[in-house]
Amino acid sequence: MGPANYGRMRLRPIGDADALKGRGVDLAVVRRAWELARPYRARLAGYLAVLVATSITAVLPAQLIRLAIDRAIPAADTGLLVWLFAGLLAVAVFEAVLSLVERWLSSSVGEGFIYDLRRMLYRHVQSMPLAFFTRTQTGALITRLNNDVIGAQRALTGTMGTVVANLIGVTVTLAAMFSLSWQVTLLSLALLPLFILPARIVGRRLQGLARRSMELNAEMNTTMTERFHVAGALLVKLFGRQERETERFGERAERVADIGVRTALYGRGLFAALGLVGAAATALVYLVGGLLVISPDSGLQIGVVVALGMYVTQLYGPLAQLSNAPVDLMTALVSFERVFEVMDLPRDIDEKDDARELTDPRGHVRFEGVAFRYPAAGGSSLESLEGPRSAHGDAASDWILRNIELDLRPGTVTALVGPSGAGKSTLSSLVPRLYDVTEGRVTVDGIDVRDLTLESLAHAVGVVSQDAHLFHESIADNLRYARADATQEQIEAACRAARIHHVIARLPDGYDTVVGERGYRLSGGEKQRVSLARVLLKDPAIVVLDEATAHLDTESERLVQAALRETLVGRTALVIAHRLSTVVDADEIVVLDEGTIVERGTHAELVRRGGLYADLARTQLVTSEAS
Repeated sequence: MGPANYGRMRLRPIGDADALKGRGVDLAVVRRAWELARPYRARLAGYLAVLVATSITAVLPAQLIRLAIDRAIPAADTGLLVWLFAGLLAVAVFEAVLSLVERWLSSSVGEGFIYDLRRMLYRHVQSMPLAFFTRTQTGALITRLNNDVIGAQRALTGTMGTVVANLIGVTVTLAAMFSLSWQVTLLSLALLPLFILPARIVGRRLQGLARRSMELNAEMNTTMTERFHVAGALLVKLFGRQERETERFGERAERVADIGVRTALYGRGLFAALGLVGAAATALVYLVGGLLVISPDSGLQIGVVVALGMYVTQLYGPLAQLSNAPVDLMTALVSFERVFEVMDLPRDIDEKDDARELTDPRGHVRFEGVAFRYPAAGGSSLESLEGPRSAHGDAASDWILRNIELDLRPGTVTALVGPSGAGKSTLSSLVPRLYDVTEGRVTVDGIDVRDLTLESLAHAVGVVSQDAHLFHESIADNLRYARADATQEQIEAACRAARIHHVIARLPDGYDTVVGERGYRLSGGEKQRVSLARVLLKDPAIVVLDEATAHLDTESERLVQAALRETLVGRTALVIAHRLSTVVDADEIVVLDEGTIVERGTHAELVRRGGLYADLARTQLVTSEAS
């Protein structure tokens, strides 16, 4: 099963920690994790071989010490004693080499696995529809990409490796003990139930604490992501909520700290209890073994008792861990489940297997009987990533658009106007396929956009939105996001066309100036013009301007409008504007109201008709005169 098929295996939803208590190890998760580890199976086999060698090596020192006590020292055989001493040193060196090899194998597998899983998850998230990001808390999503991916890696090379190592170690150690004295070995195991009971009880508590800790860390990440964002920080300061935000964050951080303390106490208490039982078992071995040595009929030697005592200390720790292995595995597999939850989310907007490339687009866009409503959350959303939901969060929205018929001919400018909430931005988002129509279809050059490859459609459509987004990179890097191979001359030409080159040239670092997160080191108008330059550099056949001049002052708007008149020649343009002065020269003005087209025509025609457009124009004229 290749990577493309991972999303087809569905897992049952993850419940809370209490629900996990009655569960066994989920074999579907194990099989899927094992499939993901396919490229590393050879190294995993080597890792297991090293574990076997390490377990065998671990029983040798006790045997060498037994020979020294029972043979070399009583016989005053210095030669044998020296050889046994050399053997102990050789075993120590060999163990050190094995530990290095084991560490290299586990780290190479673990880091490679993290890379593959993180890249796969990131790619899947990037391919999710826009509706997914409008509902998802960024901090919770980042937690899946970071903490849970690392937790999944630890499950593979940590928890599972530990279980295998303990199985091998216990088997080899018990074999060595039975070969020395089966009576003492059975006696040493008599206290084993005292290990199993606390290990199972505490292990389940630790499992629940681990999951709750993951959830709280995700909440903290979400809080930090939202409040440390420039817009979030500005809002906090403007409303004077710094102390309240600190208190809220402190409450969550305190809960994480409480869980950390409880986890530490449970863990320490478990190890303390196991240590006491292990000490009692060791003392029992020495007591019974010593009595057998004293007894003339037993034939048991002192060296054997010492070796058995050493083996007991090596035995009880792995046995205790193995008694809780199912719980440990379930706890570790929680990270895999949380990652797979995201990877299993279906993509409502995906390209077909036989999708067509849009080559040499002319830019002829048609809306044919289009109706649209926002889909329910269940299709492409995950409740654990959303946080609080509204009472009707799972239901589809009311109709946003109804019976839309539009023909945007190549090289023409079509303006969308109307009251707020009329559906203008939603209509424009259907062209680049940010959403799919509910009814009808949108075509480009006669081809339904759902039949085109997403990449070729994205190359054909350029969008300048009302809230222009810039990455925390240099201006040049933000511009090259549209065209990675653009030369400096091409970049400057696009910026001159957008009337922003002179502003950039005056900056101390010019085009190498880092704009800050979301471009907050630039003014709203400057950021908007950089965004416009980025689209011009992309050179699309279709341009969507969604309130592209909303943040510009009068002079900047005049300059950009002049630039648009030059650069939109030969392109199909869909322009959304509240200020009617920006669309008076459009080839056609379409008036939307409550999701339907109520008027269309040129500026002069619509003003003469005295309808909604004339009312909007009259209102803006009165407002302009009053100001």
